[in-house]
This record gives sequence, structure tokens and C-alpha cells, in this order.
Amino acid sequence: MRFLALACDYDGTLACDGQVNEETLVALERLLDSGRKLILVTGRQLDDLHKVFLHLNLFEWVVAENGALLYQPATQEEKPLGEPPPQAFVKALQEQGVDSLGVGRVIVATWHPHEKTVLAVIRKLGLEHQVILNKDAVMVLPPGVDKASGLNAALSEMRLSPHNTVGIGDAENDQALLGLCGCGVAVANALPVLKECADFVTKGDRGAGVVELIDKLIASDLEELDSLRKQHYISLGKLENGE
Repeated sequence: MRFLALACDYDGTLACDGQVNEETLVALERLLDSGRKLILVTGRQLDDLHKVFLHLNLFEWVVAENGALLYQPATQEEKPLGEPPPQAFVKALQEQGVDSLGVGRVIVATWHPHEKTVLAVIRKLGLEHQVILNKDAVMVLPPGVDKASGLNAALSEMRLSPHNTVGIGDAENDQALLGLCGCGVAVANALPVLKECADFVTKGDRGAGVVELIDKLIASDLEELDSLRKQHYISLGKLENGE
């Protein structure tokens, strides 16, 4: 096998309205039976994820908080991949009337249209933090932390390469995820910006698209997509004709 792991986004990819259907769960189990590994890569905070999804044990690692927190379901071990959010930043957002504020181990999250206030507070406090959008979600993280950095940390724990990993997602914050992987896939309901950078787009939406991808992985290890993945090739030398 070339592709040894599948890294899945949660909302809008595996899940529809926060829930994963039975057909998708069965497909995930079939992928595990094929000898491959599963990694969940989500913008959700871990406590929230535990409430909505009771099958985290299917995944070798969970990358939560949009790349800022590693969690291993088998051991319940947590590994923050960044510093906790500054209390002054959280307090300033609250004082500015930013509601629905979620504070995780590393991430600070809210919703549109509060991104302008968030940016203004970051500038005022002189922070280096970045703002990452996920449809209407607004996520604030330390510099260099995203789904790609979080997945890299998980793959390092698993002793696997991104070149042997397939990533699948649906939104803006999944661009880093797909760009890291040896094959990047967008589900049919994905935003146009993600479809443009994907190696291929599934015919099915959300969980049906994940099932479609898993069927292809098990049947052919995505050999039929070889011509689409040349951007991931590693140059080892040149032939006489310059190739």
C-alpha cells in the first residue's frame, strides 16, 4: 500500500449537522480492516467533540482545535501544540461584546461577524496570533498552528509520512490539511476554494463522499489518480531529456 492513513475533517465532511451516520461508521471500520490508520482533524474543541461523537476510538489520533491539540483515544493522552490563550486577550474580547466565545487549551473561537473585533484586539495587544476562518467560525491560534502542523505532529507520533496520507475536507481551514497530504480530496459539498486545490472531488456529499473515497482506497490504493498527484512527486534526478 502507498496510502497508509486517512486524515478526515469532521463537520461537513464526516458529519452532517454534527452527526456521523451508520454507513460512514461502517466504512471507517472497513478502512481499519484493510490495515490503514485513521486520524481525525477538526476545528472543534475536544470536550465538545466527546459530546457529539462517541466513536473516537476508531481513530489513532485526534487533532483538535484546528491543529492545536493532539489527543490519543486509546490512552486519553492530551498534547497541547501551543501556549494557552492570553487571559488579557480573552478578557478584552469579552469587554468588546464578543459573545459565543469558546476558549480551549490553545484556541479561542467565536463566530462571524466578530472577526473584525478579534483582529482589532490582536493589533491593540500586539499579539502574533493568527485568525483562521472556517465558514462562519472564527478561530484564533498561535502563529504556525493549523491543521497541517497538527497532522504533522500526529503522523510523527505514528512514524508515518504525509506522502503516505490522504486528507479529506470541505472548508477553508482544510486547505493546509490537503496541501500537506500525498493526496488531497474535497467532498462534493466543499467550498469552491477547496475544490480548486484538491487532487479530486468526490461525487457524494459529506459522509457519502468519505465512503466513496474509502471504497477507492481499498479497491485500488488510488492508483487511478496517479496522474493527478504529480505535484507531490519528489525529484531524485533528471533524465537526458530534462524530465
